[in-house]
Amino acid sequence: MPTSDLTSAIEQSHAALGAILKGDPSVYQALYSPADDVTLGNPFGPYVRGRQKVEQTLSGAASHYRDGEVVEVELIAKYVSETLACIVEVERLESRSWKLVHRHADPITSPRPAASVISK
Repeated sequence: MPTSDLTSAIEQSHAALGAILKGDPSVYQALYSPADDVTLGNPFGPYVRGRQKVEQTLSGAASHYRDGEVVEVELIAKYVSETLACIVEVERLESRSWKLVHRHADPITSPRPAASVISK
């Protein structure tokens, strides 16, 4: 694999991470092969296989972030052959996350005894 191609792929991956941290999964989704043997492991787990599951997982991951940025990417290892390249990196980032602080779906408007809301 030519070095310039690998450098470009790594830069695109870093840009895609930046987009995820702003809540946009589409940049990362565009980098994945359309083949159904693609895989993804991310901090929200579990590992997934297949283009559709990868896209869903990336969307789910992006939904946790907003207003983020990549602070540092530390290269741990890089292996390159004629037909395959593998990199191992540690990503450090800053982002705001959406946190649920209250959810209410029952139209309670006055106190009720427990017996009135427990189904039998």
